[in-house]
Amino acid sequence: MATNFKPMFWSKYCQTELKKDLILANWCDYKFEGELKLGSRLKIVGAVRPTVQTYVPGTDLTIESLADNSQYLDITEADAFAFEVDDIDRAQSIKGYLETQFDEAKTALAESADAFVGKQAQYANSNMMSSSTDISGLTSMLSPINDAHIALYKNDVSQKSELAADLNAEHIVGIRSELAELFTDNVEFVKRGALGKYGNTYLRLSNNLYNDGTDDYEMVRTKKAIAFAGQIDKVETARKEKGFADIVKGLHVYGAKVVRPKELYVIKAH
Repeated sequence: MATNFKPMFWSKYCQTELKKDLILANWCDYKFEGELKLGSRLKIVGAVRPTVQTYVPGTDLTIESLADNSQYLDITEADAFAFEVDDIDRAQSIKGYLETQFDEAKTALAESADAFVGKQAQYANSNMMSSSTDISGLTSMLSPINDAHIALYKNDVSQKSELAADLNAEHIVGIRSELAELFTDNVEFVKRGALGKYGNTYLRLSNNLYNDGTDDYEMVRTKKAIAFAGQIDKVETARKEKGFADIVKGLHVYGAKVVRPKELYVIKAH
């Protein structure tokens, strides 16, 4: 059974292709210390901003001992897939066959991971959430994004920082009709999952936003607002007990957490 199956090759393939499908989860940028396994805890290496002092020639500077502001991210989620192949050794010899099967699996895994990142919006600070907003009643679809910019800039988010606005379909379509140009043909925007850019903010469509039963929790954030870590932990084969086929199984483990709440603004939209 599957004597020539290459688990490391297919694990790497799934991991690489999975990252291409992530939208909400790909707007995260953190370095971690720790092993990525279900139930493990990763250390998010933090940085502390030193105090700026007035320098007076001939006097000593005050030497600070910077505190450790590291946080921890728990790997709490585990999603799996399993499908059968009549003859996996033969399937591996057919160009593109297994890739197609794995592509369907990793797309489903990406949607699940994105939905988990979307759930983190409910943990935003209350002063960084809009009131429930009826998108269809807005004079300008850009108003909520402008409000998000104001709130973020007041929290000392630099105007030079790139932001992502993950919006629902109604909001994106409304904005499209307002803006003169959305740059949908710009390759660099598309790489970031964006349909366009408004100021320093990539406008992105997501169907995996958290919904509280009334509102979608749209997110406007820096790349460091939410931490995410995920990995294809296992890809392996087994023989189907009642039949003549091999089973291919895969496991994706991941976790997410709001680690810089001042850099996340939530638009509650319906």
